[in-house]
Amino acid sequence: MGGDNAPAEIVAGAVLAHRSGLGRIVLVGDRSRIEPLLRGERGVEIAHATGEVAMDAPASSAARSSQGTSLGDAVELVRNGSADAVVSAGNSGAFLAIALIRLRTIPGIARPAIGAVLPAADRPTVLCDAGANVDCRAEWLVHFGVMGSAYARVALGIAEPRVGVISVGEEPSKGNAQSIEAASLLARAPVRFVGNVEGKDVFRNVADVLVADGFVGNVILKTVEGAGGYFRHVLREAYRAGGPLTRTGALLSRPAFATIRRRLDYATYGGAPLLGVRGNCIVAHGRSDRRAICNAIRQAAALANADLVGSIGAVLAA
Repeated sequence: MGGDNAPAEIVAGAVLAHRSGLGRIVLVGDRSRIEPLLRGERGVEIAHATGEVAMDAPASSAARSSQGTSLGDAVELVRNGSADAVVSAGNSGAFLAIALIRLRTIPGIARPAIGAVLPAADRPTVLCDAGANVDCRAEWLVHFGVMGSAYARVALGIAEPRVGVISVGEEPSKGNAQSIEAASLLARAPVRFVGNVEGKDVFRNVADVLVADGFVGNVILKTVEGAGGYFRHVLREAYRAGGPLTRTGALLSRPAFATIRRRLDYATYGGAPLLGVRGNCIVAHGRSDRRAICNAIRQAAALANADLVGSIGAVLAA
């Protein structure tokens, strides 16, 4: 029931996921509003919940009053073993708080983090944390590196992910106190640490996992989203202002531009996992359409099948 386009696009995305054979789909929310949107689609289940968490609700109050809400009940399905993963395009702060309280963190993890997949030159890269924790301790960034590395292995198939810390220079002495200490700790952590990564190198595959606090990570994520939209706008304006030859070139280049658009479009990745909690939670964009929701469910199913939570736990135990 959460998200800018809920419940219509959420239901439509769930139907697409069901038809794609991604697993048993359970929609949690108001049956009277969901059922008509299914248009007779068989096999998609509904778990009735009348309450909703408002998109602007403070995380702390939403967590305290989550019982009987669609978001709270969806997380509860994972907690009690009735579901293997939960996807939500609703209030991300509330999602984090409810998951933290209901599911708890994996032993050894201080704070969960959002792991977002970003497009890059040769292959995608993982940004962790992408917005769950705006104020962090250095040791939390070490946990982000461990979790991001496990996610890169499971989701992107990278055997030995390279982990770097976002900083203002490549030299170990560059950065603020937090990033310098985090780099020192990551150098001794069970990850393949490659040092500092500057903003200009985010898309150059200098590292497979980019570690940052949630404040910096979210700024990077939103900048990438905004830049993709800006580049498309500039190209459209340039082609409209050009002559016949320019417009002909635009038509011939459409397949290439479609590929670029897919790589920059958040809907291609669907959502970002909340790493560190004892359950598979996918945070979808608030403005997700049906394609984004379907891809978020696809990612949730893949992470559940690959046992991402167990992989993170195994690294920490070792």
